Amino acid sequence: MYILAVLLGYLIGSINPAIIISKLMGTDIREHGSGNAGATNTYRTLGAGPALCVLAFDIIKGVIAVLIARWIFKDTNGADICAGFGAIMGHNFPLYFKFKGGKGVLTSFAVALVLQPWAALAALVVGVAVIAVTKYVSLGSMVGAVVLPIATVFFGHGDILMLAFMTVLALFVILRHHQNIERLMSGTERKFGKKRVERKEEAKID
Repeated sequence: MYILAVLLGYLIGSINPAIIISKLMGTDIREHGSGNAGATNTYRTLGAGPALCVLAFDIIKGVIAVLIARWIFKDTNGADICAGFGAIMGHNFPLYFKFKGGKGVLTSFAVALVLQPWAALAALVVGVAVIAVTKYVSLGSMVGAVVLPIATVFFGHGDILMLAFMTVLALFVILRHHQNIERLMSGTERKFGKKRVERKEEAKID
């Protein structure tokens, strides 16, 4: 059951809208900007419209993966967690796109939102606040990820399995941002809202 749940989530998570939309627009998002197949790089490279589509779909697929697992396996016993994990892995390492995907922040948030809604919302509020103050999406994403397991405990969810999953999720988000951490430390990380540059120039900057 658990292997099937992970596989189900993985196949759903592997549908990467940033890559699909960019290819429909005649390019590959992974060849521009930071190279990340996510909403932020889509915004910087292709604009607000495509980025909003990516943002919505990345969240929806995480929610769907968990809910479908609950529907199929009825008495979950952790099957929903497995499907959520699979969806995040699929987003980061998509089967359909040579295993090169995004960093899984939005999909991770979506999975957490279904499993632990109050903890996920707390992480979102803190993450958005950090982004609003610093203008660094990567920093807000990582801080929000750190808040997630803490908020899970704060809101009284004593399930060890759930807490362990939220902790692993947070650590994975941070590990996927290792290049951003290096740029933050060197002062070269790009702030959100900076005007878009031509794709060729952007690729050189990031």
